[in-house]
Amino acid sequence: MKLYDKVAKGLRENIHNGLFVAGDKLPSIRQLVAEHSVSISTVQQAYHQLEMENLIEARPKSGYFVAYKPIAATLPVTSRPAQRPIEVSQWQQVLEVLLAKENVSTVQLQHAMPDMTVPSLAPLLKKMTSLMRHQASLSLPYGNIEGSLVLREQIVKLATYSGCALHPDDLVITSGCQEGLSVCLRSVTEPGDIVAVESPSFYGSMQAIKTANLKAIEIPTNAESGLSLEALELALEQWPIKSILVTPTCNNPMGYSMPETAKKRLYQLAQSYDITIIEDDIYGDISYQSPRPKSIKSFDEDGRVLLCSSFSKTVAPGIRVGWIAPGRYRDKVTHVKYVSSSMCPTLPQLAIADFIKGGGYERHTRKVRLLYKQGRDHLIQCIKQHFPSDTRISYPEGGYILWVELNKRYDAVKLSTQCKQGSVSIAPGILFSATGKYRHCMRLNFSEKTELEREQGIKQLGHYIAKQEQD
Repeated sequence: MKLYDKVAKGLRENIHNGLFVAGDKLPSIRQLVAEHSVSISTVQQAYHQLEMENLIEARPKSGYFVAYKPIAATLPVTSRPAQRPIEVSQWQQVLEVLLAKENVSTVQLQHAMPDMTVPSLAPLLKKMTSLMRHQASLSLPYGNIEGSLVLREQIVKLATYSGCALHPDDLVITSGCQEGLSVCLRSVTEPGDIVAVESPSFYGSMQAIKTANLKAIEIPTNAESGLSLEALELALEQWPIKSILVTPTCNNPMGYSMPETAKKRLYQLAQSYDITIIEDDIYGDISYQSPRPKSIKSFDEDGRVLLCSSFSKTVAPGIRVGWIAPGRYRDKVTHVKYVSSSMCPTLPQLAIADFIKGGGYERHTRKVRLLYKQGRDHLIQCIKQHFPSDTRISYPEGGYILWVELNKRYDAVKLSTQCKQGSVSIAPGILFSATGKYRHCMRLNFSEKTELEREQGIKQLGHYIAKQEQD
């Protein structure tokens, strides 16, 4: 056991045994340094571990305190989508969200956008500025079709945290995760094939299915455990499914992380039916769990899992640096990537590689995980205060988005239209289904603006919901 684990264990036991209760101030870092004869960094790591376990919280200029446990909300019900392959629609509605004019005074709750105001991004911005000033010529020629080697070497190191043993040659760099998902779908399917997806599911994934001329079969999903493996197996027996497209860790839009046993079972199902899994792990590095959850790819024995991720959700979407670990489909993926967009810009890759190598990425994700976890708890309490009492709310285990399920008498599409009259915006639930289900649901983020501004946005939404009741 590492020294910080021992310190954390002692504090954890004192909290569980009632020596410290909710709201109590914990010993200072200096006190614990003297008590345990360890370094300051050891105590800081111990406190960080307890923060990630939701046992304690840091208060600026005050120290560490035992955390209050938020009052649990009622979770959304398990989804019940149509049990047949269908063509994806909803593109016009998605386009409206993407093209919506943003007003600086509007609380943009509809986007899955990280907080890009945090000081921990300063080293990355500094490196990008330096590259443009001193090595701008590197941006002119074509780069390596597989991506920068120095970046792939750093991604391999990051992948070990999710249980993956990869080599730099196993990776293909992409222009974000969206391109990665699209490339993977076109690499392992033919037009007309059927792809199994979670329901609700990220609208970008659904539109990638639509563009590849594929059909989607939506699988029931639970807000705690994720994709129903029983329903998936029934679908596999009934339909010639070619691939499974999932976001099993810090899911978008519901926020759950599938248990490790379920991930392994999902992989075994894919083996049994000899199909591929396209795993979207874009939020995995900002999971609140410690250690970080394993990916399905970590169980991959025969290269059938194509792992996609990027730095769009952990750092900034404008970076446009993603990657694929395509397993046995590496050659096909490389070819499709080439005809899709050829090579990726070099300078962003070098900047991200330096950010990771210098420890900036680890410090940044550690900072924002705590920030987002606090934002989740605050937004849930705001929704409980200002929305109808029968509202159901997901409980994300990472990232910065949650799923809200209203009573079916309310219409989130109309609510979205009402919002345009005010200063708040939402992503209505119909975007997250192939056929426009979830009309009474919405996805909200808790990374936009300050807590005060988000609360004002939720109050406004509550007012519009009450107005629907009157109408």
